[in-house]
Amino acid sequence: MATDLIDLAGHEQVVFCSDPDTGLRAIIALHSTALGPGLGGTRFHPYPSLDAALADVLRLSRAMSSKNALAGLAHGGGKAVIIGDPHRDKTPELLRAYGRFVESLGGRYVTACDVGTYVADMDVVAEETRWATGRSPERGGAGDSSVLTALGVFQGMRAVAQHVWGEPTLAGRRVGVAGVGKVGAKLTEHLLEDGAEVVVTDVDDAAVARLLERHPQVEAVADATTLAHLELDVFSPNALGGALDDDTVAALRARVVCGGANNQLAAPDTPDRLAERGVVYAPDFLVNAGGVIQVSDELHGFDMERAAGRTRAIFESTLEVLRTADAEGLTPAVAADRLAERRIAAGGSTPWLPGRADAVPQDGTATEEGP
Repeated sequence: MATDLIDLAGHEQVVFCSDPDTGLRAIIALHSTALGPGLGGTRFHPYPSLDAALADVLRLSRAMSSKNALAGLAHGGGKAVIIGDPHRDKTPELLRAYGRFVESLGGRYVTACDVGTYVADMDVVAEETRWATGRSPERGGAGDSSVLTALGVFQGMRAVAQHVWGEPTLAGRRVGVAGVGKVGAKLTEHLLEDGAEVVVTDVDDAAVARLLERHPQVEAVADATTLAHLELDVFSPNALGGALDDDTVAALRARVVCGGANNQLAAPDTPDRLAERGVVYAPDFLVNAGGVIQVSDELHGFDMERAAGRTRAIFESTLEVLRTADAEGLTPAVAADRLAERRIAAGGSTPWLPGRADAVPQDGTATEEGP
């Protein structure tokens, strides 16, 4: 099954990493380096099997190719997963072993935080590799990438509001936020500042309690199923993937779906089903690119204003995708995929290699031409 998955995915390189001394089991997948080194986070998750981990990393890395292309980055698509329970299995020794595997790829893969990994973890990984981003400011990094991920999702949501209701604001709209972890909590704050009414849910009761303590005007419901059944203007998935399954799509009463979770679509026909129900879907890999914009800027000597400015451009990118979808009779998901494919093709099809003129110099600094 594992071989079949790799053959079907069309990836350039898939690396299985094992370090018996630390218990590390990881997979690094490079989908495309046509635009530059593969960039994508490291997910630490207790997958039930190696095949499940492989399926996830292949799907995630392919999505990163599209995300990085739509964000205008000189990066291809890459992703990594570490198999295990981050609360039980994560150790400094394991993270350093993982860093050595990243370093062994010679800059073809640039990593960052994802579900189950944090800034402090990237600081440890960076002890063994030059190609770890999302590090702490004290270690020369950009810090928590959820800051600009949330800003980008908010900009995408403003663009959908412009497209659907004629005004680039969520003021007076009711937004349901499923998942109030690193991204969802910050997105909620943007929405409240914009004048939206926000309803939230999360499997982590403590995360909800922390949010309500800061923002008592927010309403909370028991679970995502309850949230999907509410009268909402926008449904915003911000936890793990697969949020838009058959039951959720059938229950949705929102006009718009726009959130920060990766791989929200549970099935290939989900965009068609959403369109049939009159729901406008903002592709996740389009609107949640603020995080990769942030960590990619770290390779240039991080500048928050520069990175935030590029993240705000997600507003215009989202409008472009929605207008193209309407003009060509496509779903937004297909329109975004085609735009990403055109940008990748225009950037060339030659895999990135260390030493190319557009490479990040080997001392870890960067040029204006990009990594």
